[in-house]
Amino acid sequence: MKKTFTAASLALALLATPLSPAFAAMPASADTAAAAFNVDKASFVEQVTSSNQFEIESSKLAEEKARDADVKEFARQMIADHTKAGEGLKTAAKLDDAAPALSPKHAAMIETLKGASEQDFQPLYIEMQTVAHMEAVTLFATYAKGGDDAAVKAFAAETLPKLEMHKAHVMKLVAAH
Repeated sequence: MKKTFTAASLALALLATPLSPAFAAMPASADTAAAAFNVDKASFVEQVTSSNQFEIESSKLAEEKARDADVKEFARQMIADHTKAGEGLKTAAKLDDAAPALSPKHAAMIETLKGASEQDFQPLYIEMQTVAHMEAVTLFATYAKGGDDAAVKAFAAETLPKLEMHKAHVMKLVAAH
């Protein structure tokens, strides 16, 4: 099978690899980000709601359009885990049952996936999942350390290890494809 790498996926792979011993000795990026800024509850909930919905919708597309079984299995796991996370967020943040709205960024990403050719879909999905999980780990780590709502902060801390597992899983997909 021919491996297709975009500049963005190559850059993501490089970002995941320490470049020097000094870089490796630096604190984890999520810890650094958490110390640098705090996120308020409303912003956290808005970002997580959109991101979660993106994960579910993009992964439903991947179940249909991805070529490889490992990518389809990852997509099934994303649907299950992010559906559960969405319910956890609703409970923690005391949200109503309104359908979650996608941000313009996430809506555009879904449209890009919908319009992708059969050949381009899978690498694009993997690339988007990589970026989404890097962002999610940083956001959840930040809120877990400095959030302004105890219940939502606990949700972020409880959910973070699962997101870190997703990030590690998608990085394996990057390496394999």
